[in-house]
Amino acid sequence: MKIALVHQPTGTISPSFLGGSMRIWTYEVARRLARSCDVIVYTKKDRHQKKDEYDQGVHYRRISTAADEWFNYISTAIDKLGRFPRLYNVKRALFFRNVRRPLFASSLYHLTYALQVAKDLRAEKCDIVHIQNFSQFVPVFRAFNPKIKIVLDMRCEWLTQLDRAMIESRLREVDLVIGVSRYITEKIRRCFPQFAKRCQTVFTGIDINHYVNKNGQTMTKKNDVKRLLFVGRVSPEKGLHVLLDAFQKVVERYPQAQLEIVGPQGSAPIEFIAALSDDDKVSNLASFYYRNFSSRGYFSHLQRRVLSLKISSHVTFSGFVPYVHVINHYRNADVLVNPSLSESFGRSLIEAMACQVPVVATRVGGMAEIVEDGKTGILVEPGDAQELAEAIIRLFSDEGLRRSMGEAARKRAVELYSWEKIVENLLCQYKNIRDGNG
Repeated sequence: MKIALVHQPTGTISPSFLGGSMRIWTYEVARRLARSCDVIVYTKKDRHQKKDEYDQGVHYRRISTAADEWFNYISTAIDKLGRFPRLYNVKRALFFRNVRRPLFASSLYHLTYALQVAKDLRAEKCDIVHIQNFSQFVPVFRAFNPKIKIVLDMRCEWLTQLDRAMIESRLREVDLVIGVSRYITEKIRRCFPQFAKRCQTVFTGIDINHYVNKNGQTMTKKNDVKRLLFVGRVSPEKGLHVLLDAFQKVVERYPQAQLEIVGPQGSAPIEFIAALSDDDKVSNLASFYYRNFSSRGYFSHLQRRVLSLKISSHVTFSGFVPYVHVINHYRNADVLVNPSLSESFGRSLIEAMACQVPVVATRVGGMAEIVEDGKTGILVEPGDAQELAEAIIRLFSDEGLRRSMGEAARKRAVELYSWEKIVENLLCQYKNIRDGNG
């Protein structure tokens, strides 16, 4: 089979420098698929990157997005000007226009990227094209490649949040819809029952041999410092403001406790998550976006919160850490926490679990599938700082529980989330649609 993986045009991929769950997924899956298939990865081209690069049997073909970025910049600027007089009322600001048809979901968003890829797919005679999240690419690819098999891979809830008629017309042209979690897949099936048989779940994965706690169990350290770790984007939907409130309570119980926050600064655009959600806890995050127009607005809020809670000596913001080095942070942690208010999967959970680190997570989205509550970690209600604090304190106070949960977590990660199992599942799905069994 000849397979094309179409990476989101909002970011580029370089095999020598990885970061972000989508880039990691594309790189790890592509190089494993290349052992038995011809694989092309289409991705955005940055100024100093080569148009074509070959790595581990994968052909990376980079596409210029300069024209698209100018269009998107101008369109976004006009949209912001239209909203400016209404910023005093957040709810009104969000909903004065049709948020179910945002710019990022329109057929014009990154259209030149889609057209260039579509033409190249035809020249390359690919059997399967695998699209990440951007459903508007589907009709473009189909128009240029009538016989190609189209896979739409959803790592978010957009299909069930955007305008239903718009999405339905695109799904008619799709051969396979993949959800990153059963949560995502089942939501799509319920929303579009006519396409239910086309929907399948394929988890994200980890390198089981890389994510090993070679330092031994962290809970056996001979000191009183308890280390709590968060790994992820510093963005409102990740619930870090709730975590800081909870951690203040943890510090009252464990005065030497330390919280490390690993991840890049910069909020996800409000249109991607907060503006679309029907969950009040998520939609109410809009206030964070209007307090400060810069991408560092939420991070600045967290810094001020740390000071007001008087826990600045206990909290470290480590920023972005390259993919290959983040494991060292897991190895030094006693507990991994994910307090997200919206989460389709929860990659940091499976990375920590593979390192035998017990986890505390909110009962949100795909995270409720990953964590076996009371066995591999603890699940709490989203937005509840008191319950979150109690769960962390429970694990900090019980070394035996941390050890048993860590061992069970590692076993579950190996059984379900190795890249080999993920790619085996994906290949099976590809063959089914190629042979007409999907």
